[in-house]
Amino acid sequence: MDKLLIRGGRELRGEVLISGAKNAALPELCAALLTAQPVTLRNVPRLQDVATMLKLIRNMGVSAEVGDDGTVRINAGPLHAPEAPYELVKTMRASVLALGPLLARFGRARVSLPGGCAIGSRPVDQHIKGLEAMGAEIAVEHGYMIASLAKGRTRLKGARITTDMVTVTGTENFLMAASLAEGETILENAAQEPEIPDLAEMLIKMGAQIEGHGTSRIRIQGVEALHGCDHQVVADRIEAGTFLCAVAAAGGDVVLKHGRADHLDAVIEKLQAAGATVTALADGIRVQANGRMQAQSFRTTEYPGFPTDMQAQFMTLNCIAQGAAKVTETIFENRFMHVNELVRLGAKIQIDGKVAVIEGVERLSGATVMATDLRASASLVIAGLVAEGETVVDRIYHLDRGYDRMEAKLAGLGADIERIK
Repeated sequence: MDKLLIRGGRELRGEVLISGAKNAALPELCAALLTAQPVTLRNVPRLQDVATMLKLIRNMGVSAEVGDDGTVRINAGPLHAPEAPYELVKTMRASVLALGPLLARFGRARVSLPGGCAIGSRPVDQHIKGLEAMGAEIAVEHGYMIASLAKGRTRLKGARITTDMVTVTGTENFLMAASLAEGETILENAAQEPEIPDLAEMLIKMGAQIEGHGTSRIRIQGVEALHGCDHQVVADRIEAGTFLCAVAAAGGDVVLKHGRADHLDAVIEKLQAAGATVTALADGIRVQANGRMQAQSFRTTEYPGFPTDMQAQFMTLNCIAQGAAKVTETIFENRFMHVNELVRLGAKIQIDGKVAVIEGVERLSGATVMATDLRASASLVIAGLVAEGETVVDRIYHLDRGYDRMEAKLAGLGADIERIK
Protein backbone atom coordinates (compact mmCIF):
# COMPACT_ATOMS: atom_id res chain seq x y z
CA MET A 1 0.00 0.00 0.00
CA ASP A 2 1.48 3.35 -1.05
CA LYS A 3 2.35 6.10 1.43
CA LEU A 4 3.58 9.67 1.16
CA LEU A 5 6.76 10.79 2.94
CA ILE A 6 6.86 14.55 3.50
CA ARG A 7 9.67 16.61 5.02
CA GLY A 8 8.07 19.88 6.05
CA GLY A 9 9.26 23.44 6.16
CA ARG A 10 9.57 24.46 2.51
CA GLU A 11 7.69 27.30 0.85
CA LEU A 12 5.81 26.60 -2.39
CA ARG A 13 6.72 28.59 -5.50
CA GLY A 14 6.02 28.31 -9.22
CA GLU A 15 3.10 27.25 -11.40
CA VAL A 16 0.81 24.25 -11.05
CA LEU A 17 -1.72 22.98 -13.58
CA ILE A 18 -5.21 22.39 -12.15
CA SER A 19 -6.76 19.22 -13.57
CA GLY A 20 -10.31 18.63 -14.75
CA ALA A 21 -12.91 18.24 -12.01
CA LYS A 22 -13.57 14.74 -10.69
CA ASN A 23 -17.15 15.74 -9.85
CA ALA A 24 -17.74 16.88 -13.45
CA ALA A 25 -15.88 14.09 -15.25
CA LEU A 26 -17.81 11.27 -13.53
CA PRO A 27 -21.35 12.43 -14.48
CA GLU A 28 -20.11 13.38 -17.95
CA LEU A 29 -18.76 9.88 -18.53
CA CYS A 30 -22.27 8.65 -17.63
CA ALA A 31 -23.86 11.26 -19.92
CA ALA A 32 -22.04 9.61 -22.84
CA LEU A 33 -24.30 6.58 -22.24
CA LEU A 34 -27.29 8.65 -23.45
CA THR A 35 -26.29 8.38 -27.12
CA ALA A 36 -25.14 5.70 -29.57
CA GLN A 37 -22.85 8.25 -31.22
CA PRO A 38 -19.20 8.87 -30.21
CA VAL A 39 -18.46 11.39 -27.45
CA THR A 40 -15.07 13.02 -26.80
CA LEU A 41 -14.24 14.35 -23.33
CA ARG A 42 -11.12 16.46 -22.84
CA ASN A 43 -9.24 17.46 -19.67
CA VAL A 44 -10.33 14.25 -17.92
CA PRO A 45 -8.24 13.84 -14.72
CA ARG A 46 -6.18 10.70 -14.08
CA LEU A 47 -7.90 9.50 -10.92
CA GLN A 48 -8.83 6.19 -9.38
CA ASP A 49 -12.54 7.11 -9.45
CA VAL A 50 -12.31 7.89 -13.18
CA ALA A 51 -10.56 4.56 -13.82
CA THR A 52 -13.33 2.81 -11.87
CA MET A 53 -16.05 4.58 -13.89
CA LEU A 54 -14.31 3.67 -17.18
CA LYS A 55 -14.11 0.04 -16.04
CA LEU A 56 -17.80 0.18 -15.18
CA ILE A 57 -18.97 1.49 -18.56
CA ARG A 58 -16.64 -0.88 -20.44
CA ASN A 59 -18.26 -3.72 -18.50
CA MET A 60 -21.57 -2.63 -20.08
CA GLY A 61 -20.08 -3.07 -23.57
CA VAL A 62 -19.04 0.56 -24.11
CA SER A 63 -15.84 1.38 -25.99
CA ALA A 64 -13.64 3.90 -24.10
CA GLU A 65 -10.20 4.95 -25.35
CA VAL A 66 -8.00 7.01 -23.04
CA GLY A 67 -5.26 9.25 -24.46
CA ASP A 68 -2.12 10.47 -22.70
CA ASP A 69 -3.38 14.06 -22.91
CA GLY A 70 -6.50 13.54 -20.77
CA THR A 71 -8.76 12.88 -23.77
CA VAL A 72 -11.32 10.06 -23.49
CA ARG A 73 -13.25 8.88 -26.54
CA ILE A 74 -16.43 6.95 -25.74
CA ASN A 75 -18.77 5.01 -27.97
CA ALA A 76 -21.82 3.69 -26.15
CA GLY A 77 -23.37 2.37 -29.36
CA PRO A 78 -22.49 -1.24 -28.52
CA LEU A 79 -23.79 -0.98 -24.91
CA HIS A 80 -25.65 -4.25 -24.22
CA ALA A 81 -25.62 -4.70 -20.43
CA PRO A 82 -27.29 -1.75 -18.62
CA GLU A 83 -25.96 -2.86 -15.25
CA ALA A 84 -23.54 -1.52 -12.60
CA PRO A 85 -22.45 -4.49 -10.44
CA TYR A 86 -21.41 -4.11 -6.81
CA GLU A 87 -17.88 -5.39 -7.44
CA LEU A 88 -17.19 -2.36 -9.65
CA VAL A 89 -18.96 0.36 -7.67
CA LYS A 90 -18.32 -0.54 -4.03
CA THR A 91 -15.58 2.11 -3.74
CA MET A 92 -17.43 4.92 -5.54
CA ARG A 93 -20.77 6.56 -4.80
CA ALA A 94 -20.88 8.23 -8.25
CA SER A 95 -21.99 4.89 -9.70
CA VAL A 96 -25.59 5.95 -8.99
CA LEU A 97 -25.17 8.42 -11.89
CA ALA A 98 -25.52 5.53 -14.34
CA LEU A 99 -29.14 4.99 -13.25
CA GLY A 100 -30.75 7.97 -15.00
CA PRO A 101 -28.99 7.64 -18.39
CA LEU A 102 -29.52 3.86 -18.62
CA LEU A 103 -33.18 4.16 -17.70
CA ALA A 104 -33.72 7.05 -20.16
CA ARG A 105 -32.05 5.34 -23.13
CA PHE A 106 -32.85 1.64 -22.55
CA GLY A 107 -35.93 1.75 -20.30
CA ARG A 108 -34.23 -0.50 -17.75
CA ALA A 109 -31.24 -0.57 -15.42
CA ARG A 110 -29.78 -2.60 -12.59
CA VAL A 111 -27.44 -0.50 -10.45
CA SER A 112 -25.81 -1.46 -7.17
CA LEU A 113 -26.32 0.81 -4.18
CA PRO A 114 -23.17 2.96 -4.10
CA GLY A 115 -20.13 2.97 -1.83
CA GLY A 116 -17.46 5.67 -1.44
CA CYS A 117 -15.94 7.57 1.47
CA ALA A 118 -17.24 6.75 4.95
CA ILE A 119 -18.21 10.36 5.72
CA GLY A 120 -21.89 9.89 6.44
CA SER A 121 -25.12 8.72 4.90
CA ARG A 122 -25.86 9.59 1.28
CA PRO A 123 -29.43 8.43 0.75
CA VAL A 124 -30.44 7.44 -2.78
CA ASP A 125 -34.12 7.79 -1.93
CA GLN A 126 -34.18 11.23 -3.58
CA HIS A 127 -32.94 9.69 -6.86
CA ILE A 128 -35.60 6.97 -6.67
CA LYS A 129 -38.39 9.40 -5.79
CA GLY A 130 -37.52 11.74 -8.71
CA LEU A 131 -37.19 8.98 -11.31
CA GLU A 132 -40.46 7.41 -10.15
CA ALA A 133 -42.15 10.78 -10.71
CA MET A 134 -40.88 10.50 -14.30
CA GLY A 135 -42.62 7.16 -14.82
CA ALA A 136 -40.03 4.65 -13.60
CA GLU A 137 -40.67 1.69 -11.37
CA ILE A 138 -37.74 1.04 -9.03
CA ALA A 139 -37.33 -1.76 -6.52
CA VAL A 140 -34.42 -2.13 -4.10
CA GLU A 141 -33.55 -5.81 -3.80
CA HIS A 142 -30.40 -7.52 -2.50
CA GLY A 143 -28.41 -4.29 -2.58
CA TYR A 144 -29.46 -3.31 -6.11
CA MET A 145 -31.78 -0.69 -7.57
CA ILE A 146 -33.74 -2.51 -10.28
CA ALA A 147 -35.46 0.01 -12.54
CA SER A 148 -37.82 -0.21 -15.49
CA LEU A 149 -40.45 1.92 -17.21
CA ALA A 150 -43.99 1.80 -15.90
CA LYS A 151 -46.29 -0.54 -17.81
CA GLY A 152 -47.33 0.85 -21.18
CA ARG A 153 -44.58 3.47 -21.30
CA THR A 154 -41.85 3.54 -23.96
CA ARG A 155 -40.07 6.62 -22.56
CA LEU A 156 -39.72 8.45 -19.27
CA LYS A 157 -42.15 11.36 -18.97
CA GLY A 158 -41.51 14.94 -17.88
CA ALA A 159 -42.36 15.88 -14.29
CA ARG A 160 -41.92 18.58 -11.66
CA ILE A 161 -39.35 17.27 -9.20
CA THR A 162 -38.75 18.93 -5.83
CA THR A 163 -36.16 17.16 -3.69
CA ASP A 164 -36.32 17.21 0.11
CA MET A 165 -32.70 18.34 0.21
CA VAL A 166 -30.20 19.80 -2.22
CA THR A 167 -28.55 16.81 -3.90
CA VAL A 168 -25.78 17.21 -6.46
CA THR A 169 -25.86 13.67 -7.86
CA GLY A 170 -29.67 13.73 -7.75
CA THR A 171 -29.77 16.92 -9.82
CA GLU A 172 -27.30 15.36 -12.29
CA ASN A 173 -29.29 12.13 -12.59
CA PHE A 174 -32.54 14.03 -13.24
CA LEU A 175 -30.83 16.34 -15.77
CA MET A 176 -29.59 13.37 -17.80
CA ALA A 177 -32.80 11.37 -17.56
CA ALA A 178 -35.03 14.37 -18.39
CA SER A 179 -33.00 15.13 -21.54
CA LEU A 180 -34.54 12.03 -23.20
CA ALA A 181 -37.93 12.14 -21.43
CA GLU A 182 -41.22 12.94 -23.11
CA GLY A 183 -42.31 16.50 -22.37
CA GLU A 184 -41.02 19.07 -19.88
CA THR A 185 -39.25 18.46 -16.57
CA ILE A 186 -38.76 21.18 -13.97
CA LEU A 187 -36.20 20.63 -11.20
CA GLU A 188 -36.88 22.67 -8.06
CA ASN A 189 -34.29 22.98 -5.26
CA ALA A 190 -31.62 21.97 -7.80
CA ALA A 191 -27.94 21.96 -6.83
CA GLN A 192 -25.96 24.93 -8.19
CA GLU A 193 -22.36 23.66 -7.98
CA PRO A 194 -20.28 24.60 -11.08
CA GLU A 195 -20.16 20.95 -12.13
CA ILE A 196 -23.95 21.07 -12.76
CA PRO A 197 -23.87 23.78 -15.45
CA ASP A 198 -20.81 22.08 -16.95
CA LEU A 199 -22.82 18.85 -17.33
CA ALA A 200 -25.78 20.83 -18.70
CA GLU A 201 -23.53 22.51 -21.29
CA MET A 202 -22.32 19.08 -22.43
CA LEU A 203 -25.91 17.83 -22.73
CA ILE A 204 -26.86 20.96 -24.73
CA LYS A 205 -23.99 20.18 -27.14
CA MET A 206 -25.59 16.71 -27.49
CA GLY A 207 -28.91 18.28 -28.47
CA ALA A 208 -30.63 18.63 -25.08
CA GLN A 209 -32.88 21.63 -24.37
CA ILE A 210 -32.01 23.00 -20.92
CA GLU A 211 -32.55 26.38 -19.25
CA GLY A 212 -31.71 27.70 -15.78
CA HIS A 213 -28.70 25.50 -15.06
CA GLY A 214 -26.61 27.11 -12.35
CA THR A 215 -29.78 28.25 -10.53
CA SER A 216 -32.06 26.39 -8.13
CA ARG A 217 -34.73 25.93 -10.85
CA ILE A 218 -33.82 24.06 -14.04
CA ARG A 219 -36.18 23.50 -16.96
CA ILE A 220 -35.57 20.62 -19.42
CA GLN A 221 -37.56 19.97 -22.58
CA GLY A 222 -37.05 16.33 -23.50
CA VAL A 223 -35.93 15.29 -26.98
CA GLU A 224 -36.26 11.94 -28.75
CA ALA A 225 -32.54 11.35 -29.23
CA LEU A 226 -29.17 12.89 -28.38
CA HIS A 227 -26.06 12.90 -30.56
CA GLY A 228 -22.31 12.87 -29.93
CA CYS A 229 -20.26 15.88 -28.87
CA ASP A 230 -16.80 17.19 -27.97
CA HIS A 231 -16.60 18.68 -24.48
CA GLN A 232 -13.88 19.94 -22.14
CA VAL A 233 -14.26 19.11 -18.43
CA VAL A 234 -14.29 22.21 -16.19
CA ALA A 235 -11.27 22.78 -13.90
CA ASP A 236 -11.44 21.17 -10.44
CA ARG A 237 -12.33 23.89 -7.92
CA ILE A 238 -11.59 21.60 -4.96
CA GLU A 239 -8.10 20.77 -6.22
CA ALA A 240 -7.54 24.50 -6.75
CA GLY A 241 -8.86 25.28 -3.27
CA THR A 242 -6.57 22.61 -1.79
CA PHE A 243 -3.50 24.22 -3.40
CA LEU A 244 -4.66 27.66 -2.23
CA CYS A 245 -4.76 26.36 1.36
CA ALA A 246 -1.40 24.60 0.95
CA VAL A 247 0.32 27.84 -0.12
CA ALA A 248 -1.42 29.85 2.62
CA ALA A 249 -0.15 27.32 5.18
CA ALA A 250 3.38 26.74 3.86
CA GLY A 251 3.97 30.25 2.48
CA GLY A 252 5.14 31.15 -1.00
CA ASP A 253 3.88 32.41 -4.36
CA VAL A 254 2.07 30.08 -6.77
CA VAL A 255 0.00 30.46 -9.95
CA LEU A 256 -2.78 27.87 -10.35
CA LYS A 257 -3.09 27.55 -14.14
CA HIS A 258 -6.73 27.02 -15.30
CA GLY A 259 -7.99 27.60 -11.73
CA ARG A 260 -11.36 29.40 -11.60
CA ALA A 261 -11.53 32.08 -8.90
CA ASP A 262 -15.25 32.61 -9.67
CA HIS A 263 -15.93 29.05 -8.47
CA LEU A 264 -14.19 29.60 -5.11
CA ASP A 265 -15.62 32.88 -3.81
CA ALA A 266 -16.36 31.61 -0.29
CA VAL A 267 -12.92 29.98 0.15
CA ILE A 268 -11.00 32.93 -1.33
CA GLU A 269 -12.88 35.37 0.91
CA LYS A 270 -11.73 33.42 4.01
CA LEU A 271 -8.14 33.12 2.72
CA GLN A 272 -7.94 36.86 2.14
CA ALA A 273 -9.33 37.51 5.61
CA ALA A 274 -6.66 35.15 6.95
CA GLY A 275 -3.93 37.25 5.35
CA ALA A 276 -3.20 35.59 1.99
CA THR A 277 -3.17 37.59 -1.25
CA VAL A 278 -5.34 35.88 -3.87
CA THR A 279 -5.62 37.36 -7.38
CA ALA A 280 -7.86 36.20 -10.24
CA LEU A 281 -5.93 35.95 -13.52
CA ALA A 282 -7.15 35.59 -17.11
CA ASP A 283 -6.56 31.81 -16.99
CA GLY A 284 -5.83 31.02 -13.38
CA ILE A 285 -5.39 32.20 -9.80
CA ARG A 286 -2.29 33.59 -8.08
CA VAL A 287 -1.85 33.07 -4.32
CA GLN A 288 0.85 34.69 -2.18
CA ALA A 289 1.40 34.12 1.54
CA ASN A 290 4.04 35.25 4.00
CA GLY A 291 4.05 34.41 7.71
CA ARG A 292 1.31 32.98 9.92
CA MET A 293 -2.28 33.48 8.86
CA GLN A 294 -5.13 34.60 11.13
CA ALA A 295 -7.56 31.82 12.13
CA GLN A 296 -10.97 32.00 10.40
CA SER A 297 -14.30 30.55 11.53
CA PHE A 298 -16.63 29.17 8.87
CA ARG A 299 -19.70 27.02 8.31
CA THR A 300 -20.04 24.55 5.44
CA THR A 301 -23.13 24.77 3.28
CA GLU A 302 -24.35 24.15 -0.27
CA TYR A 303 -22.80 26.12 -3.15
CA PRO A 304 -22.19 29.04 -3.34
CA GLY A 305 -21.42 28.75 0.38
CA PHE A 306 -18.25 27.29 1.89
CA PRO A 307 -17.85 23.76 0.44
CA THR A 308 -17.76 20.74 2.73
CA ASP A 309 -15.04 19.37 0.43
CA MET A 310 -12.74 22.20 1.59
CA GLN A 311 -13.47 21.94 5.31
CA ALA A 312 -10.58 19.61 6.23
CA GLN A 313 -7.97 21.53 4.21
CA PHE A 314 -8.93 24.90 5.72
CA MET A 315 -9.03 23.35 9.19
CA THR A 316 -5.35 22.41 8.78
CA LEU A 317 -4.58 26.04 7.95
CA ASN A 318 -6.40 27.10 11.13
CA CYS A 319 -4.32 24.62 13.14
CA ILE A 320 -1.14 26.70 12.59
CA ALA A 321 -2.79 30.13 12.38
CA GLN A 322 -2.83 32.85 15.03
CA GLY A 323 -5.87 32.81 17.27
CA ALA A 324 -8.81 30.43 17.55
CA ALA A 325 -11.57 29.48 15.11
CA LYS A 326 -14.81 27.55 15.05
CA VAL A 327 -15.64 25.21 12.14
CA THR A 328 -19.25 24.03 11.76
CA GLU A 329 -19.96 21.07 9.44
CA THR A 330 -23.59 21.01 8.26
CA ILE A 331 -23.45 18.66 5.24
CA PHE A 332 -22.09 15.32 6.48
CA GLU A 333 -22.43 14.01 10.04
CA ASN A 334 -19.15 12.10 10.08
CA ARG A 335 -16.66 14.47 8.50
CA PHE A 336 -14.28 15.22 11.38
CA MET A 337 -12.34 11.96 11.11
CA HIS A 338 -9.15 13.85 10.21
CA VAL A 339 -9.19 15.63 13.56
CA ASN A 340 -7.59 12.78 15.54
CA GLU A 341 -4.80 12.55 12.97
CA LEU A 342 -4.16 16.30 13.08
CA VAL A 343 -4.00 16.08 16.89
CA ARG A 344 -1.28 13.43 16.49
CA LEU A 345 0.74 16.10 14.67
CA GLY A 346 0.29 18.55 17.56
CA ALA A 347 -2.89 20.40 16.62
CA LYS A 348 -5.25 21.62 19.36
CA ILE A 349 -8.82 20.77 18.35
CA GLN A 350 -11.94 20.12 20.42
CA ILE A 351 -15.09 18.63 18.88
CA ASP A 352 -18.63 19.19 20.12
CA GLY A 353 -21.11 17.52 17.77
CA LYS A 354 -21.04 19.37 14.45
CA VAL A 355 -18.59 22.01 15.71
CA ALA A 356 -14.80 21.85 15.92
CA VAL A 357 -12.94 24.53 17.89
CA ILE A 358 -9.33 24.99 16.78
CA GLU A 359 -6.70 26.84 18.78
CA GLY A 360 -3.79 27.72 16.52
CA VAL A 361 -0.29 26.53 17.46
CA GLU A 362 3.04 27.86 16.20
CA ARG A 363 4.14 24.58 14.68
CA LEU A 364 3.13 20.98 14.05
CA SER A 365 5.56 18.08 14.45
CA GLY A 366 5.90 15.21 11.98
CA ALA A 367 4.44 11.78 12.70
CA THR A 368 2.81 8.86 10.91
CA VAL A 369 -0.87 9.55 10.19
CA MET A 370 -3.63 7.66 8.41
CA ALA A 371 -5.96 9.03 5.75
CA THR A 372 -9.62 8.21 6.40
CA ASP A 373 -11.29 9.76 3.34
CA LEU A 374 -10.48 11.78 0.23
CA ARG A 375 -10.41 15.33 1.59
CA ALA A 376 -8.98 14.23 4.96
CA SER A 377 -6.02 12.88 2.97
CA ALA A 378 -5.44 16.31 1.44
CA SER A 379 -5.60 17.99 4.85
CA LEU A 380 -2.92 15.64 6.20
CA VAL A 381 -0.67 16.34 3.20
CA ILE A 382 -0.96 20.09 3.91
CA ALA A 383 -0.16 19.41 7.57
CA GLY A 384 2.92 17.44 6.49
CA LEU A 385 4.11 20.37 4.36
CA VAL A 386 4.29 22.63 7.43
CA ALA A 387 5.20 20.11 10.18
CA GLU A 388 8.73 19.92 11.57
CA GLY A 389 10.55 16.72 10.58
CA GLU A 390 9.06 13.85 8.63
CA THR A 391 5.38 13.06 8.19
CA VAL A 392 4.19 9.79 6.67
CA VAL A 393 0.62 9.74 5.31
CA ASP A 394 -0.71 6.19 5.07
CA ARG A 395 -3.68 4.87 3.03
CA ILE A 396 -3.27 7.41 0.24
CA TYR A 397 -5.48 5.36 -2.06
CA HIS A 398 -8.12 7.78 -0.76
CA LEU A 399 -6.04 10.68 -2.14
CA ASP A 400 -5.63 8.96 -5.51
CA ARG A 401 -9.42 8.76 -5.85
CA GLY A 402 -9.68 12.52 -6.25
CA TYR A 403 -6.28 14.15 -6.85
CA ASP A 404 -4.31 13.79 -10.08
CA ARG A 405 -0.68 13.03 -9.01
CA MET A 406 -0.77 15.47 -6.11
CA GLU A 407 2.71 14.60 -4.84
CA ALA A 408 4.27 15.29 -8.27
CA LYS A 409 2.54 18.67 -8.49
CA LEU A 410 3.69 19.66 -4.98
CA ALA A 411 7.24 18.49 -5.70
CA GLY A 412 7.18 20.73 -8.78
CA LEU A 413 6.47 23.66 -6.45
CA GLY A 414 9.45 22.85 -4.23
CA ALA A 415 7.90 20.58 -1.60
CA ASP A 416 10.03 17.71 -0.25
CA ILE A 417 7.53 14.92 -0.87
CA GLU A 418 7.76 11.42 -2.31
CA ARG A 419 5.59 8.37 -2.78
CA ILE A 420 6.79 5.23 -1.01
CA LYS A 421 5.68 1.89 -2.36
